[in-house]
Amino acid sequence: MVGNSSAPNSSAPDSRAPDAAAEGEWAGSDGPATGVTTRAPDPDRLPDRIWTVPNVISIARLLGVPVFLWLVLGPHADGWAVILLIAAAASDWLDGKLARALHQESRLGQVLDPTADRLYIGVMLIGLAIRSIIPWWLVGVLVGRELVLALALLRLRSRGWEPLQVSFVGKAATLCLFYAFPLLLLGAYSGDAAQVAKVVGWAFVAWGTALYWTAAGLYLVQTWRLTARGPAGGPGPGDGPGRSGPGPGGEMAEPEQPDG
Repeated sequence: MVGNSSAPNSSAPDSRAPDAAAEGEWAGSDGPATGVTTRAPDPDRLPDRIWTVPNVISIARLLGVPVFLWLVLGPHADGWAVILLIAAAASDWLDGKLARALHQESRLGQVLDPTADRLYIGVMLIGLAIRSIIPWWLVGVLVGRELVLALALLRLRSRGWEPLQVSFVGKAATLCLFYAFPLLLLGAYSGDAAQVAKVVGWAFVAWGTALYWTAAGLYLVQTWRLTARGPAGGPGPGDGPGRSGPGPGGEMAEPEQPDG
Protein backbone atom coordinates (compact mmCIF):
# COMPACT_ATOMS: atom_id res chain seq x y z
CA MET A 1 0.00 0.00 0.00
CA VAL A 2 4.51 5.03 -6.21
CA GLY A 3 4.43 7.74 -8.38
CA ASN A 4 5.59 7.62 -11.97
CA SER A 5 8.08 9.80 -13.74
CA SER A 6 8.17 10.59 -17.42
CA ALA A 7 9.03 7.71 -19.76
CA PRO A 8 12.69 7.41 -20.70
CA ASN A 9 13.94 7.46 -24.27
CA SER A 10 14.19 3.78 -25.17
CA SER A 11 17.02 4.48 -27.62
CA ALA A 12 19.29 6.11 -25.04
CA PRO A 13 21.14 4.35 -22.24
CA ASP A 14 19.30 4.57 -18.94
CA SER A 15 21.64 5.36 -16.09
CA ARG A 16 18.98 5.01 -13.43
CA ALA A 17 18.62 1.95 -11.25
CA PRO A 18 16.42 -0.78 -12.78
CA ASP A 19 13.61 -0.04 -10.34
CA ALA A 20 13.59 3.66 -11.18
CA ALA A 21 13.57 2.93 -14.90
CA ALA A 22 10.73 0.50 -14.43
CA GLU A 23 8.64 3.05 -12.61
CA GLY A 24 8.93 5.54 -15.45
CA GLU A 25 7.88 3.25 -18.29
CA TRP A 26 4.14 3.65 -17.90
CA ALA A 27 3.92 7.37 -17.20
CA GLY A 28 1.29 8.93 -19.43
CA SER A 29 0.42 5.60 -21.06
CA ASP A 30 -2.55 3.27 -20.83
CA GLY A 31 -1.15 1.46 -17.82
CA PRO A 32 -2.71 -0.18 -14.81
CA ALA A 33 -5.00 1.53 -12.33
CA THR A 34 -3.72 4.61 -10.50
CA GLY A 35 -1.05 3.92 -7.91
CA VAL A 36 0.33 0.76 -9.54
CA THR A 37 3.75 0.82 -11.18
CA THR A 38 5.09 -1.88 -13.43
CA ARG A 39 8.25 -3.65 -14.38
CA ALA A 40 9.43 -6.93 -15.87
CA PRO A 41 9.16 -10.03 -13.67
CA ASP A 42 12.29 -10.39 -11.59
CA PRO A 43 12.33 -13.63 -9.55
CA ASP A 44 15.43 -12.48 -7.69
CA ARG A 45 13.98 -9.15 -6.57
CA LEU A 46 13.51 -10.48 -3.02
CA PRO A 47 15.71 -13.12 -1.37
CA ASP A 48 14.56 -16.64 -0.54
CA ARG A 49 14.98 -16.17 3.18
CA ILE A 50 12.88 -18.29 5.52
CA TRP A 51 14.07 -17.85 9.11
CA THR A 52 13.69 -14.12 9.56
CA VAL A 53 11.98 -12.39 12.47
CA PRO A 54 8.97 -11.25 10.37
CA ASN A 55 8.53 -14.72 8.86
CA VAL A 56 8.61 -16.38 12.29
CA ILE A 57 5.86 -13.98 13.41
CA SER A 58 3.81 -14.80 10.31
CA ILE A 59 4.26 -18.55 10.84
CA ALA A 60 3.15 -18.18 14.46
CA ARG A 61 0.07 -16.29 13.25
CA LEU A 62 -0.72 -19.14 10.85
CA LEU A 63 -0.45 -21.68 13.67
CA GLY A 64 -3.17 -19.77 15.49
CA VAL A 65 -5.73 -20.45 12.74
CA PRO A 66 -6.75 -24.00 13.85
CA VAL A 67 -6.55 -22.91 17.49
CA PHE A 68 -9.10 -20.16 16.82
CA LEU A 69 -11.46 -22.56 15.06
CA TRP A 70 -11.21 -25.03 17.96
CA LEU A 71 -11.91 -22.30 20.53
CA VAL A 72 -15.03 -21.20 18.65
CA LEU A 73 -16.46 -24.64 17.83
CA GLY A 74 -15.10 -26.73 20.72
CA PRO A 75 -15.33 -25.21 24.18
CA HIS A 76 -16.99 -22.01 22.87
CA ALA A 77 -14.23 -20.05 24.59
CA ASP A 78 -15.17 -16.87 22.74
CA GLY A 79 -13.18 -14.56 25.00
CA TRP A 80 -9.95 -16.41 24.26
CA ALA A 81 -10.87 -16.55 20.57
CA VAL A 82 -11.22 -12.75 20.48
CA ILE A 83 -7.90 -12.32 22.30
CA LEU A 84 -6.25 -14.59 19.71
CA LEU A 85 -7.70 -12.48 16.88
CA ILE A 86 -6.42 -9.29 18.49
CA ALA A 87 -2.95 -10.85 18.76
CA ALA A 88 -3.13 -11.98 15.13
CA ALA A 89 -4.11 -8.50 13.94
CA ALA A 90 -1.28 -6.93 15.97
CA SER A 91 1.26 -9.39 14.58
CA ASP A 92 0.02 -8.66 11.05
CA TRP A 93 1.00 -5.00 11.55
CA LEU A 94 4.21 -5.87 13.42
CA ASP A 95 5.76 -8.25 10.90
CA GLY A 96 5.49 -5.69 8.10
CA LYS A 97 7.07 -2.98 10.22
CA LEU A 98 9.92 -5.25 11.29
CA ALA A 99 10.53 -6.45 7.75
CA ARG A 100 11.15 -2.90 6.60
CA ALA A 101 13.02 -1.78 9.73
CA LEU A 102 15.35 -4.81 9.74
CA HIS A 103 15.58 -5.08 5.93
CA GLN A 104 14.34 -8.67 6.15
CA GLU A 105 11.86 -8.65 3.26
CA SER A 106 11.51 -12.00 1.54
CA ARG A 107 9.42 -13.72 -1.11
CA LEU A 108 8.10 -16.11 1.54
CA GLY A 109 6.94 -13.16 3.62
CA GLN A 110 5.02 -11.75 0.65
CA VAL A 111 3.08 -15.01 0.48
CA LEU A 112 2.58 -15.65 4.21
CA ASP A 113 1.01 -12.28 5.03
CA PRO A 114 -2.06 -12.36 2.71
CA THR A 115 -2.39 -16.13 3.20
CA ALA A 116 -2.74 -15.71 6.96
CA ASP A 117 -5.34 -12.94 6.49
CA ARG A 118 -7.45 -15.08 4.17
CA LEU A 119 -7.26 -18.12 6.41
CA TYR A 120 -8.36 -16.17 9.48
CA ILE A 121 -11.28 -14.66 7.57
CA GLY A 122 -12.16 -18.13 6.26
CA VAL A 123 -12.19 -19.82 9.68
CA MET A 124 -14.10 -16.90 11.19
CA LEU A 125 -16.75 -17.27 8.49
CA ILE A 126 -17.00 -21.03 8.98
CA GLY A 127 -17.05 -20.89 12.76
CA LEU A 128 -19.69 -18.14 12.97
CA ALA A 129 -21.87 -19.71 10.27
CA ILE A 130 -21.82 -23.12 11.97
CA ARG A 131 -22.93 -21.44 15.21
CA SER A 132 -25.66 -19.56 13.29
CA ILE A 133 -24.20 -16.16 14.21
CA ILE A 134 -23.95 -15.15 10.56
CA PRO A 135 -25.99 -16.46 7.59
CA TRP A 136 -24.46 -18.83 5.06
CA TRP A 137 -25.25 -16.42 2.23
CA LEU A 138 -22.63 -14.04 3.67
CA VAL A 139 -20.11 -16.87 3.50
CA GLY A 140 -21.03 -17.32 -0.17
CA VAL A 141 -20.63 -13.59 -0.92
CA LEU A 142 -17.12 -13.41 0.59
CA VAL A 143 -15.94 -16.80 -0.68
CA GLY A 144 -17.29 -15.94 -4.15
CA ARG A 145 -15.01 -12.92 -4.19
CA GLU A 146 -12.01 -15.16 -3.55
CA LEU A 147 -13.02 -17.46 -6.41
CA VAL A 148 -13.25 -14.48 -8.78
CA LEU A 149 -9.77 -13.33 -7.79
CA ALA A 150 -8.45 -16.88 -8.19
CA LEU A 151 -9.65 -16.87 -11.80
CA ALA A 152 -7.99 -13.47 -12.35
CA LEU A 153 -4.75 -14.82 -10.91
CA LEU A 154 -4.88 -17.81 -13.27
CA ARG A 155 -5.31 -15.37 -16.15
CA LEU A 156 -2.29 -13.35 -15.03
CA ARG A 157 -0.18 -16.48 -14.65
CA SER A 158 -1.18 -17.78 -18.07
CA ARG A 159 0.08 -14.55 -19.63
CA GLY A 160 3.35 -14.58 -17.69
CA TRP A 161 2.48 -11.86 -15.18
CA GLU A 162 3.22 -11.88 -11.48
CA PRO A 163 0.32 -11.54 -9.00
CA LEU A 164 -0.68 -7.98 -8.16
CA GLN A 165 0.12 -6.70 -4.70
CA VAL A 166 -2.73 -6.26 -2.20
CA SER A 167 -4.17 -2.75 -2.51
CA PHE A 168 -4.89 -0.26 0.26
CA VAL A 169 -8.62 -0.84 -0.29
CA GLY A 170 -8.12 -4.58 0.15
CA LYS A 171 -6.22 -4.08 3.38
CA ALA A 172 -8.94 -1.74 4.66
CA ALA A 173 -11.57 -4.38 3.84
CA THR A 174 -9.62 -7.04 5.71
CA LEU A 175 -9.28 -4.74 8.71
CA CYS A 176 -13.05 -4.10 8.76
CA LEU A 177 -13.77 -7.83 8.70
CA PHE A 178 -11.22 -8.46 11.46
CA TYR A 179 -13.20 -5.97 13.57
CA ALA A 180 -16.59 -7.30 12.50
CA PHE A 181 -16.43 -10.99 13.31
CA PRO A 182 -15.13 -10.76 16.90
CA LEU A 183 -17.84 -8.17 17.61
CA LEU A 184 -20.50 -10.48 16.18
CA LEU A 185 -19.09 -13.29 18.29
CA LEU A 186 -19.46 -11.18 21.42
CA GLY A 187 -22.86 -9.96 20.23
CA ALA A 188 -24.24 -13.48 20.39
CA TYR A 189 -24.63 -13.11 24.17
CA SER A 190 -27.30 -11.27 26.13
CA GLY A 191 -27.03 -7.80 27.62
CA ASP A 192 -26.81 -4.21 26.42
CA ALA A 193 -23.06 -4.40 25.72
CA ALA A 194 -23.60 -7.48 23.54
CA GLN A 195 -26.35 -5.70 21.58
CA VAL A 196 -24.05 -2.72 20.92
CA ALA A 197 -21.29 -5.10 19.80
CA LYS A 198 -23.73 -6.83 17.45
CA VAL A 199 -24.88 -3.58 15.81
CA VAL A 200 -21.33 -2.27 15.38
CA GLY A 201 -20.20 -5.67 14.15
CA TRP A 202 -22.82 -5.77 11.40
CA ALA A 203 -21.85 -2.23 10.38
CA PHE A 204 -18.27 -3.40 9.93
CA VAL A 205 -19.53 -6.41 7.97
CA ALA A 206 -21.35 -4.09 5.54
CA TRP A 207 -18.33 -1.80 5.12
CA GLY A 208 -15.87 -4.67 4.89
CA THR A 209 -17.91 -6.59 2.30
CA ALA A 210 -18.36 -3.49 0.14
CA LEU A 211 -14.64 -2.68 0.30
CA TYR A 212 -13.77 -6.34 -0.31
CA TRP A 213 -15.64 -6.37 -3.61
CA THR A 214 -14.39 -2.88 -4.51
CA ALA A 215 -10.81 -4.13 -4.10
CA ALA A 216 -11.70 -7.13 -6.28
CA GLY A 217 -13.03 -4.79 -8.97
CA LEU A 218 -9.79 -2.77 -8.94
CA TYR A 219 -7.79 -6.01 -9.18
CA LEU A 220 -9.87 -7.15 -12.17
CA VAL A 221 -9.38 -3.80 -13.95
CA GLN A 222 -5.61 -4.00 -13.44
CA THR A 223 -5.61 -7.62 -14.61
CA TRP A 224 -7.52 -6.74 -17.77
CA ARG A 225 -5.21 -3.82 -18.60
CA LEU A 226 -2.08 -5.90 -18.12
CA THR A 227 -3.24 -8.97 -20.03
CA ALA A 228 -4.70 -6.83 -22.84
CA ARG A 229 -1.16 -5.70 -23.64
CA GLY A 230 -0.07 -9.24 -24.37
CA PRO A 231 2.34 -11.58 -22.58
CA ALA A 232 4.62 -10.14 -19.92
CA GLY A 233 7.77 -8.61 -21.39
CA GLY A 234 6.40 -8.56 -24.93
CA PRO A 235 5.44 -5.51 -27.00
CA GLY A 236 1.98 -4.08 -26.33
CA PRO A 237 -0.29 -1.54 -27.98
CA GLY A 238 1.47 1.77 -28.43
CA ASP A 239 4.98 0.33 -28.13
CA GLY A 240 7.55 1.38 -30.66
CA PRO A 241 8.12 -0.95 -33.63
CA GLY A 242 11.68 -1.60 -32.59
CA ARG A 243 10.89 -2.72 -29.07
CA SER A 244 11.26 -6.37 -28.14
CA GLY A 245 11.63 -8.16 -24.85
CA PRO A 246 11.02 -6.62 -21.47
CA GLY A 247 13.28 -3.61 -21.95
CA PRO A 248 14.14 -1.32 -19.03
CA GLY A 249 10.50 -0.97 -17.97
CA GLY A 250 8.65 -4.25 -18.48
CA GLU A 251 5.22 -4.76 -17.01
CA MET A 252 4.95 -6.39 -13.63
CA ALA A 253 2.91 -4.96 -10.81
CA GLU A 254 5.25 -3.30 -8.39
CA PRO A 255 4.58 -4.15 -4.73
CA GLU A 256 4.24 -1.08 -2.56
CA GLN A 257 6.06 -2.50 0.45
CA PRO A 258 6.58 -6.22 1.05
CA ASP A 259 5.44 -7.39 4.45
CA GLY A 260 8.06 -9.78 5.70
